[in-house]
Amino acid sequence: MKATMNKKNDQKGRAWLDAVAKYRRPHHGRSVWQLVNTLVPYFVIWYLMIRSLEVSYWLTLVLIPIASGFLIRSFIIAHDCGHGAFFRSRKANTITGTLTSLLVFTPYDQWRHEHAVHHASGGDLDHRGIGDIWTMTIEEYMQAPRARRFRYRLHRSPWVMLTIGPLLQFLVLQRWARRPMSKREHFSIHQTNVLIFAMALVMCLTIGWKAYLLIQLPIMALAGMIGVWLFYVQHQFEGVQWARHDEWDFATGAVEGSSFYKLPRVLQWITGSIGYHHIHHLSPKIPNYYLEKCYRENSIFQDVRLITLRSSLKSLSFRLWDEELQKLVGYSGIAAYRKRHGIA
Repeated sequence: MKATMNKKNDQKGRAWLDAVAKYRRPHHGRSVWQLVNTLVPYFVIWYLMIRSLEVSYWLTLVLIPIASGFLIRSFIIAHDCGHGAFFRSRKANTITGTLTSLLVFTPYDQWRHEHAVHHASGGDLDHRGIGDIWTMTIEEYMQAPRARRFRYRLHRSPWVMLTIGPLLQFLVLQRWARRPMSKREHFSIHQTNVLIFAMALVMCLTIGWKAYLLIQLPIMALAGMIGVWLFYVQHQFEGVQWARHDEWDFATGAVEGSSFYKLPRVLQWITGSIGYHHIHHLSPKIPNYYLEKCYRENSIFQDVRLITLRSSLKSLSFRLWDEELQKLVGYSGIAAYRKRHGIA
């Protein structure tokens, strides 16, 4: 039975990989145009926000969501560069990725490494912990010390994960190494810190530290909240499939372990079609502007469970992975687990 299932997965995997092959070559004209229609509006809005401070901070706040949208879009460009998907030249990807990552205070090479690990092990329960959202199984949670369970609950709380969590991640945690890293990753962190300091110094000397913080912090907070939510819901959704390593394969883990998040057209544009995450995880070399095209031209990618803005809210209740039921559950799943096993 297991051999038959593995054979079917292999066949599906080959079909999926064959389907994405022709979309992997970036179009330099489209990539350059995406840089223009993302960065130019972002800097224009920054200028307008600076001028709006002379009128009313309420006017500045009205512009914050627009600026945050373009900041998210700039990070999608950095994300594509990290996968070598935005330009055919590695040097062009590195330069572009470094500069666009800087706008979100992210060390490009360090983040690129973590994200590559995340892609290589998507849906693999035995290779969690780098570049993903901390997720425990029910058994792991029950066996964990009380302090670890408390930290886990704090980490998984939507109030933490979507409020102070993004600012803590982008402003603080990314400023130094949190695990063994290569010299290149260390250099990436130090280089980013120096460039952030230089950028902030220039802004403080030109518009003043107060004006800079009044604009920069709200943009980072909102963009970070949306970005973390997108990353969370891409792998924490109803119907997600995870497996232990001996039963896991890359293609199945990519397509069935990643969501198809159907967003309104404006949000899809802002997020660089990252909602087609099942295709992106299968072939991260596909530029973001070809993801929808790949989806529409290949029915094999349309036979997946989609989530919408409304249905995605259910993901907020997920806390643990139940290996027996093969699904994400809330903390109430612990009581159900105890009852199934007759544990007092």
